[in-house]
Amino acid sequence: MNKLGTIVSFSVANEEGVEEMNRAKTFRQMGFWLMAIIASVLLSGCGSDYVVLNPKGPVAETQYNLIMISVILCAIIIIPVLALTAFIVYRYRDTKDNKAPYKPDWAHSTTLEVIWWGIPVIIIAILGYFTVRDTYALKESPNQAVKPMTIQVTSLNWKWMFTYPEQNIATVNYLEIPAGVPVQFQLSADGPMNSFWVPELGGQIYAMSGMATELYLQADKPGEFYGRGANFTGEGFAHMEFKVEAKPQEEFDKWVQQVKNTTPVMTKEDYEELRKPGLTDKKTYSAFPEGLFEEIVMKHSHGHDMDYVMKKTMPATGQESGNKTDEASSTETHHHNH
Repeated sequence: MNKLGTIVSFSVANEEGVEEMNRAKTFRQMGFWLMAIIASVLLSGCGSDYVVLNPKGPVAETQYNLIMISVILCAIIIIPVLALTAFIVYRYRDTKDNKAPYKPDWAHSTTLEVIWWGIPVIIIAILGYFTVRDTYALKESPNQAVKPMTIQVTSLNWKWMFTYPEQNIATVNYLEIPAGVPVQFQLSADGPMNSFWVPELGGQIYAMSGMATELYLQADKPGEFYGRGANFTGEGFAHMEFKVEAKPQEEFDKWVQQVKNTTPVMTKEDYEELRKPGLTDKKTYSAFPEGLFEEIVMKHSHGHDMDYVMKKTMPATGQESGNKTDEASSTETHHHNH
């Protein structure tokens, strides 16, 4: 009997020891995941700001609001599910002193079915409404009262080229815009597909060879913003960064004039040099070859019509614009009369 008692006592002690070890292991795992979550929060973002959640213009503000709506709607589902998971694990744990009801034959509850299907359907419908509304709104200029300016963006290996058709100037790895003015970006690539992104001004959009995509952005106030390529394009991808400076309209006009007076003209040879894979510093040009962006797009378009984007580009000279407008009007009238 003494031996049997000793064996029983040892078995009970052993079970208690295993249970204690399992409990300690669980706490260690919880601690690990807690530290991982804290680290991901503290180490993410750039500098002291989370640039994606730090909107500096109407486009970024709209997207920020949509993100917050999405987070709240998702939290309505996720938080109760996590809480119920923890409650069920604790309430129906397999212990001797657990008084939870045991119903092995329970199979269906109409009330619960309505709850766990009805609430997600309603949430998805609400989220869908806001997403569609904002998606269509962001396809247009964020400020209808102010005429937008156009900047053409070309992704190269591994640099960004910006051409200003209305001012007839060009820059590389540097972008200057007037504050308070919507900017219509027309984007393409003369190389691998990339993604143009200025987080504080708005979401990213792809720049692809043979296509012209479109994005509206606007900076509410003067400031400096961080821009980069957000799609992997090879060896020099990590260096595809550029600075965006938003200045008052008067200072922007002075900068344009300074570029025209003090920098060289971009030739076709200069562009061919830029096309070559490699890194380069910031560059500015007082002019660029006429129709350069259109030529880049059409070179890889395989006959696809890109006019739906590029037709909005204003030529550099007003007289030329007037002549083309008159000619188009005359042609349209001629076809209409026939």
